[in-house]
Formats: sequence, structure tokens, C-alpha cells
Amino acid sequence: MNRRPTLLAAAALTAVAALSLSACGGGGDSSKGNDKIAGADTGNDSSAAASPTASVSDSAERPKIELPSDITYTFEWSKTGDADKDAVMSDSEQSIKAVDMAIANQNALDKGYLFYYEGEAAAGTQEFIQNYVDHKARTTGAYRFYDPVVTVDKDGTATLGYCEDQGKAFIKYLKSGEVKKTPVTKKSYVVYNTSLKKNKQGVWVIQKIISQSGSAKCLP
Repeated sequence: MNRRPTLLAAAALTAVAALSLSACGGGGDSSKGNDKIAGADTGNDSSAAASPTASVSDSAERPKIELPSDITYTFEWSKTGDADKDAVMSDSEQSIKAVDMAIANQNALDKGYLFYYEGEAAAGTQEFIQNYVDHKARTTGAYRFYDPVVTVDKDGTATLGYCEDQGKAFIKYLKSGEVKKTPVTKKSYVVYNTSLKKNKQGVWVIQKIISQSGSAKCLP
């Protein structure tokens, strides 16, 4: 899982060979944020349509995403007009937020993210979240996702590539409320490639994640 601020990176890198953590940059307010969990069913999950190729119906009751109010997202992912591709992006949005929810809940086995991750991706994400739990820290700040490229195959699998700007994203320590400030560097921009499969509930679940920080594709 390569989505969050450093300091936690070293342990995760040794624990998860296939999934790396990147640096997170940007100046920020080191004052205490609002730790109140703001309940919000974010994303447009209801728009995720069933794949005619997978021959399943979307009957899943997706988990409600509840996040601290100091975490925000911008998804520059325009709808394609293709029901399957739009569903892949919609479920991927929720999967990203579900990881932050697990970190905020300090629960490496949180059911929210496990709804969207399987196999290698689930194992790597569990270790990623546990790293935050061990350090009694969570994510905070603003995350921007852009330049999505999605493909859907007839066998009910898909790939989604996209970029993330972590320039205004940080680590927050729960006990002190301190926000770790880091400068913006090229490593603040990360490219992801994910492999997904549509399950029997009609949900696009992530099976593998590959990421690279400082990718020329994502640099401004």
C-alpha cells in the first residue's frame, strides 16, 4: 500500500515487498485537528452497475465510510459513460477511503476495507494499517487523485491506473495531536496500478497494487 506519509514507511517496506510506501509532502498546520469522526456515506456507490460479462447482480450493501473531518479527497475521475468502468472507479474511491477509516479506527482488520480488498492486496494493506496502529498515528490532510486509466475485460477482471498528489497529506499522532510536516518533493506524486475482480456481490475488489513514487507520469 503506497498511499501515505513516511516515518511509517521503513517497517512497511520490509514487511510488504510488493507494496511500497511513499513520502508525503507539503507544508501544513501543525496544530491539533478535529478528531471527531464525521459520519458520511461518501462516494457514489449506488451508481456501480452490474457487469453483463460477469453475469452477476450488484446486490452488495457497501460499508458506510466514516472519517475524521480533517481528511478530504478530490477525485478528478470523470465518468466514462461505460457502466463497468465507472463502477470500477466508484468502488476504487471507496476502497481508498476505507483504508483511511481503518487507520482512524486503529483497526488493521476493519471490515470496511476488507470489503474491498482480497488476497495479496488485503495482506499488504493489513500490514500497512497495522504500522499506523503500532505508531498510534493516522492520516490527515488533503488527497488528490487524477489521470485514471481503466480497462475492463470480459472475464470480469479490470485494471485501474491513476496518480495521487500527497503534497497536502500528513501523519497525525493521536496522543499529542502533532501533525508531522514534510516538504513537497517529487516523491509526493505517486502512480498506482491496481488489478481488480468483480465478485459475486457485484463489487470490484482489489487483488493487487503496484505503486511508484516520483513517477514522471504524475509530476506537475
